[in-house]
Amino acid sequence: MDALQAAGQSQRAADSSQSSPARAPGTKPTPHERLLSMGLRPVGRASEFSDELHLLMAKTPLFSGLDIDETRKLGAFMYVYEAPAGVTVITEGEAGDFMMLLMTGMIDVLRRNRYNYPSRIAVAHAGHALGEMSMFDGEPRFASCVTLEHSRIAVLTRDALVLVLSDEPKLGNKILLKLVQLLSERLRQTSAKLVSYLEAARDT
Repeated sequence: MDALQAAGQSQRAADSSQSSPARAPGTKPTPHERLLSMGLRPVGRASEFSDELHLLMAKTPLFSGLDIDETRKLGAFMYVYEAPAGVTVITEGEAGDFMMLLMTGMIDVLRRNRYNYPSRIAVAHAGHALGEMSMFDGEPRFASCVTLEHSRIAVLTRDALVLVLSDEPKLGNKILLKLVQLLSERLRQTSAKLVSYLEAARDT
């Protein structure tokens, strides 16, 4: 319970930082503070865009099972930002403590190749979730995400998710169950690719 309370206090501090930029010297910037420092403009809580958010989440595997009431509840823990073109909203290699749902615009997903040059691996459109795995496990980001045009994103931080689990346990557990299913699917896909690779190597 102490961990939940600490996470809740951290998220509430992040909430207040949106209107008050003052922060104690030496403390780590919150995800919201970092997004603001990148030049993103805060629009408001995602709950203000519940209908639009619900349509977008229906396209997103992690949130596709949520009904409109659950979307509204989750939206109360998320913030919406607007970003101009050319902004790196996620950086490869950094620790992940938030995820985003692309509401409008396009985002370039880039990963450095063996020559240390950014190489495109995907282009994200409205309805795509970005950074969700790193948000859950805290591992370094797999790729960088750069806006290709003026974009609007809805952000969910790890601390906010902990608050969801504390304040809306049914909703939080539903999201976690969906995550487990997604991880299982990805593991099966990875295992199948590995088996195919080993079989091909054995036949050569």
